[in-house]
Amino acid sequence: MNIQQLDHLVLTVNDVQTSINFYCHVLGMQLVKFADNRKALKFGSQKINLHQAGKEFRPHANKPVSGSADLCFIVNTPIDTIEQELKQNNITIEEGPVIRSGSSGQINSLYIRDPDKNLIELSVRI
Repeated sequence: MNIQQLDHLVLTVNDVQTSINFYCHVLGMQLVKFADNRKALKFGSQKINLHQAGKEFRPHANKPVSGSADLCFIVNTPIDTIEQELKQNNITIEEGPVIRSGSSGQINSLYIRDPDKNLIELSVRI
């Protein structure tokens, strides 16, 4: 087997519309609707499918709960610009900028929380 990339992941959320607003308006992802009015967030060649807590689409994770994810996104924007945009949107920066190790080398990261308190790492490759 030779896995090439992540196609999508699923986030279980308390309020789908609140999550759409955050990921689209703050992080610049695009809303995608598919089968039976399901919703996803598209960025690059990947997407995040959204499941409403308590109404998860089957099959699903063994114990789907909101707020349990820790996601890192590579951003093609200078870290100081990202920081300014977050502040303009009244998003609290939990940590950073700080240097971390990414899958392809060092990254400069800012950490925030989404509406469900998932940890979101916004990173720029160094």
